[in-house]
This record gives sequence, C-alpha cells and structure tokens, in this order.
Amino acid sequence: MTGDLWTAEPATAVRLSALSEQDRYRYFDRLQARMAAVWDVMKLNYEDESVVIIPSISLDKAETVGTGTIMEAYEERFLFLLMLLREPRLRMIYVTSMPVAPEIVEYYLSLLPGVIPSHARARLSLIAVNDASPVPLSEKLLDRPRLMQRIRALVPNPARSHLVPYNTTELERDVALSLGIPMYGADPRLADLGSKSGCRRLFAEVGVPHPLGAENLRTLDDIADALVRMRAERPSMDSAIVKLNEGVSGEGNAVVRLNGLPAPGSSDERAEVMKRLQAMELESQTTPFEAYLAKFAENGGIVEERIVGEELRSPSVQLRVLPSGEVELLSTHDQLLGGASGQSYLGCVFPAAAEYARLITEHAEAIGQRVAREGALGRFAVDFVVVRGSGGRWSPYAIELNLRKGGTTHPFLTLQFLTDGRYDPVTALFMTPAGHEKHLVATDHLESDLLRGLVPADLFDIVARHRLHFDQSRQVGVVFHMISCLTELGRVGLTAVGDTPADADRRYRAASRILLEEARLAFDERPLPV
Repeated sequence: MTGDLWTAEPATAVRLSALSEQDRYRYFDRLQARMAAVWDVMKLNYEDESVVIIPSISLDKAETVGTGTIMEAYEERFLFLLMLLREPRLRMIYVTSMPVAPEIVEYYLSLLPGVIPSHARARLSLIAVNDASPVPLSEKLLDRPRLMQRIRALVPNPARSHLVPYNTTELERDVALSLGIPMYGADPRLADLGSKSGCRRLFAEVGVPHPLGAENLRTLDDIADALVRMRAERPSMDSAIVKLNEGVSGEGNAVVRLNGLPAPGSSDERAEVMKRLQAMELESQTTPFEAYLAKFAENGGIVEERIVGEELRSPSVQLRVLPSGEVELLSTHDQLLGGASGQSYLGCVFPAAAEYARLITEHAEAIGQRVAREGALGRFAVDFVVVRGSGGRWSPYAIELNLRKGGTTHPFLTLQFLTDGRYDPVTALFMTPAGHEKHLVATDHLESDLLRGLVPADLFDIVARHRLHFDQSRQVGVVFHMISCLTELGRVGLTAVGDTPADADRRYRAASRILLEEARLAFDERPLPV
C-alpha cells in the first residue's frame, strides 16, 4: 500500500474503512512522527498555524458520563482553550455535538487578555454535529465522512496543525487519520498503563508506594480469594475497594466492609468474605449490582486496601510528556471528593498543600519518566492518597494513573492562560511573571434544582451585577464553565482564583452563595400584568 493517507492526491486512494487495525496504526505512527515538528513551530506566529479541538468523552460504552446534555457540557468544559487565540495568527477549529450558544462563546472570548474579541472570533471556526445523543463525539464524526472533510478543509496547513482530544482511544486515532494531522495525546496502545490493573503493575515496577491489593481480577471468586490473601498479610484491614479497570471519577468503585469477620485463616473466613462482597457498596447510585459484576467480568478490575486514617487527603500531580520525550511537572491539586463513599471527583484546590506536595511529585516524576519511555505523549495525572501518621509525617500511596486530561486540567490551564504564571515544584506555589502568588478552588458540581430557573443570559447578568467576572488588572475572580447544562440539569462549574488559599475559597463560596440565592429569587412569582 503506497498511498499517503493525508496527501491531497495520493498515488493510491486509501480509505479508512479499508485499513486493518495494523495498517491504521502504521499510518498513525507516521502521523505522530510529525508532532515534534509541529510543536517546534508553535507560537512562532505563522499565519497558517491551526489547532483542532475535539473534546470527545470516549469511554467504554458501559461507562458513560451521563445524558447527552451532560456530555455536551463536558465538551464545552474545554472552551477555556479558546484562550489559545491570544496568539494573533492561530486558527482554531472547535467541534461539539451541538451548537454552542453565541453568548457562551462571547463570554470566553471576553476573558482573553490583550486581544480584541472580534479578531479572535474571526479566527475561530465552530463546528457542530447537531447530534445530542450520548455517543462519543469522535464516533459521531467518524459516522459522517462529509463533515470530516469539511473540518479538514478548514485546516490551512496540516504540517502546522494538530488535534487536541480529551482522551485517546482508537476513535480519536481514526479522527486524526481522517484529518491527516497528528494527535497531542497518548497512543491508544498504551491504554493498559492507565487501567487500574496496569497502574498497580507500573507502580510496583518503579517502586512507588501503593495500597496492598491484587489486579487482573474477573469474578467475585477472584476478589474473595484476593481478600483472603490480603487479610492474611494485613489482619487489621477493615475495608477494601473494588475498582473496575476502566472506571472514571470513582464511579467504577465499590467499598467492601471487612470489620467483624472471622480471623484470617478460619475455616469460615472465605464464605463470610463472599457475603460481604454480595453487600458491597457501589459508588454509582444508578448501576445495578448485576450490571456491575457483568462489567467487571468483561474488562476486569482490582481490589485493594482502603487507606484510612485520622487525617486523609486525596492530592494529584499533573505532568506532560513533550514530543521531545521530556517530562514536565505541571501542577499539584488537592481533590474534593464526594458521593456515596467519598470517592467521586467533585472539584479541586490548587496548589496541593506544601507539606506533602513535594513528596508526591517525586513519586509522580518516577512514574512520568517510565510512561515517557513507553512513548506516552501529552498531559496525564497521578492520583494519590496521603495519610498523616504519628509525628505528623504524611505517607503517600499512588492509586491511579490517568493518561488523559481530567477534572483538574481545565481549572489549572484557565489560571495559566489568564495569568501566564507557572507552578514551582520546589516551593509548591504558582507564581505570575510579576511574582504574585495565585490559588484556585474549582468544581464541576455546583448543583441545585434552583439553578434550573436560570438561563445563560441570567448567569452573565448575575456575574456583571455582583462583579464576579475575572478581573484582568488584579488577576482574581471567577470563571464559569459547563454553562450549557445550567437550565436543564441545574448544574454549572466554576473556578475561583484568589491571591491566597483563603481568598480563593472566599470567592468560591461567595460565588456559589450568590448564584444559588439569585436562582431562588428567579422562582418568585410576579404579579399578573394589569
């Protein structure tokens, strides 16, 4: 096969549907080899530079983030990337399932520092599939070759363009092939490294501390056998967590209570462990138990000790691998968790507490160097649990590797784009070029039925009247996201930026309180017109 998939007139016509998986990856490898050259010319002010944003939430079909509306909101969550348009010649093609309301686009363009919004808007092409179904955006695009051709035609020069996805699967690989541009994201063939079983193997190989547990499990019997072995090693263990290999945001987790069981090695121990497994508490409130077991059997999972202590926190470290292979440490966050058993991601505080930030970054860097040697590319995160022991010392445990963007990506990049600041791993602080410290508190889950009484225009009115908008002169304020699901689902996200941790928290709480109070007033019945 001699044709080049991304030339305008290949010697031999090649269609994606005719390629085997092996051939697709052969073409993909050739595309990815161009990423270093694309990266080198970024920000050099070439008039034909472009970026294609396709924020597809491409998860396993049994692991969805919710309704079509929620998926659209997650697609719009990455509208902070519009701030890349501060580069005066960059063109951006941003693709979504449904059209983005013009006022939401204007809101983000108004945040651009030192840029005329109309100039940025002229360099922005918004493409909508007009398909609201809860299907990954990449799949919707691949089902519509003509639309893919339209997107490809908007790229002025494929040699100076790249694709930015949310996560990377074979779907995003095929989108990159169809567009003829490299993808800034992990090779889908590395997906196993980011699975729960793959994480545990990798942590063990690089010598990073992680919870006692077992991987590559498929059935309740597998889990029961593993728990019996774990109890023999650690009799004091009073609970464990079962995790689906491909679970996201804690939704694939379940807690198993082990207190009060027969002593390890007892004849009836395994039978009692099995009873506890039958009663394990699923984090997802909408997943039936039998469906969870079927998913576990299909893709496997792990069980590991649930780390407990008087003071327990859940920080994460964000890194990226550049096309050169260099590993760059970007940030640390303390995650805000909730849900049935406190394992669902709700938001974050940045930076993570200095008392353990440097400790977890050392372990994260070891993991980063390993995934870089495997050929990973782009942003990824390592999640930890840290527990304070006697003497006040924190002990870290690595629990997850996410080879994709995540819930901490957009708040951090929003802050970085707005301030041009950087995180210093030595001081565990984020500093602007002027030497000012910045902190943030963010959530994707400000939720209330009251919020259904508001439309986006109401939100922007509230922002203006209460001066919640981001203040470019002082580089503090609030940025809202996931605005499109405000009215239907009563949910919105926000990032509050302040000069100190207390200032960021105050702004976060004030914005939440004001928005909910205004939403309550929106339901006040008005007198009938006379």
